[in-house]
Amino acid sequence: MRFCRFGEGRLGVVEGSGVRDVTAALDVLPSYRHPLPAYDVLIANLDQVAERVRALAPQSPSLPLDSLKLLSPVANPGKIVAAPVNYKKHLEEVKGNVALHNNNPALMQSINTIGLFLKAPSSLVGPGEGIGLRKLDRRNDHEVELAFVIGKPGNNISRDQALNHVVGYSIALDITIRGSEDRSFRKSPDSYSVLGPWLVTKDEIPNPGELDLSIAVNGEVRQSSNTRNMILGVAELIEFASSFYTLYPGDIFMTGTPEGVSQIAPGDLIVASVEKVGTMQVKVRAAQSASAAS
Repeated sequence: MRFCRFGEGRLGVVEGSGVRDVTAALDVLPSYRHPLPAYDVLIANLDQVAERVRALAPQSPSLPLDSLKLLSPVANPGKIVAAPVNYKKHLEEVKGNVALHNNNPALMQSINTIGLFLKAPSSLVGPGEGIGLRKLDRRNDHEVELAFVIGKPGNNISRDQALNHVVGYSIALDITIRGSEDRSFRKSPDSYSVLGPWLVTKDEIPNPGELDLSIAVNGEVRQSSNTRNMILGVAELIEFASSFYTLYPGDIFMTGTPEGVSQIAPGDLIVASVEKVGTMQVKVRAAQSASAAS
């Protein structure tokens, strides 16, 4: 199944060029009072929701997909876990370009040496919300990535059990301000983590290690690779991350980007694709100033 969120937090199931509005299925979710769970309640209960969706979908209204404002399919991730330099050719690219590494030795090492990093959950948006660039006097780059979402909790998960903890897959854009600051700082402004266009349940993608992925900006293809080129695959990333912290339903993993990262600017149109997941379009704008936002 392909679950999307759209409009004002409505839930949909994608069927071709249409979306069945199955928001009523959310009624099966448990009710909570403060303090709220530190994980995504929909993702934690997706099996129950999916069962209700199957009953509702045939009678639910179908909406044109291209008319909807798509949100992130995960509303409340506890963590966004990101994998730096997880493609060999991207590592070579970073090492050879001072605009990418800014003479920071930590930016020129393999993922096996520098580990993972976290992005702020507040940076998360869906493709329909677009990217609002900050620090326009500096280079802002696109990075297309396969994303996956954790469906059940665990820690110290072995790689042979890791895929049992995945609920589904999506496309991610990890937007980056270049500079000498820590990665988490430069990659966590509002809208610098795009997830979408929907969540494809794991039964539709039995092997996430053989997927083509690409990105085009204004019609120009800039990145094109396959997830087989990752240094650490999905199972290895789960094993690595869970050896440091517990993973919870709704935690998002961005698995790293291949070579070809380049600058984006307000007015650009990004089209990102991952095989068996789909394609999403994302518009780029300048972020509003504090005075304009108020």
